[in-house]
Amino acid sequence: MKLILAVVEDDDATVLMDALIDNNFGATKLASTGGFLLRGNTTLLIGVHDQQVDEVLRIIRRVCVRRKKLLPQAPAEIPTSVAMPMEVESGGATVWVLDVDQFHKI
Repeated sequence: MKLILAVVEDDDATVLMDALIDNNFGATKLASTGGFLLRGNTTLLIGVHDQQVDEVLRIIRRVCVRRKKLLPQAPAEIPTSVAMPMEVESGGATVWVLDVDQFHKI
């Protein structure tokens, strides 16, 4: 048995949850915040059998694509009323696959 931890952007979370449910995978959804962009993320906890890991990873790859965004940025030497956009890459997913010694549904 494996536990998949997937951190995804909030924008992708609902579509990913729907795709997982459509493929008969359950997930627990937790709100989280990223450190760099300080934007909302969602962390999904997905328990699966060993042979299902690749299928879940395929679903995550299909739904959570990387994309570029322009974020306002104000350099220290320029007044904050003038925002210079900064291009950052966002989206995608950060995924951990962990071994599960025991699983109990009580």
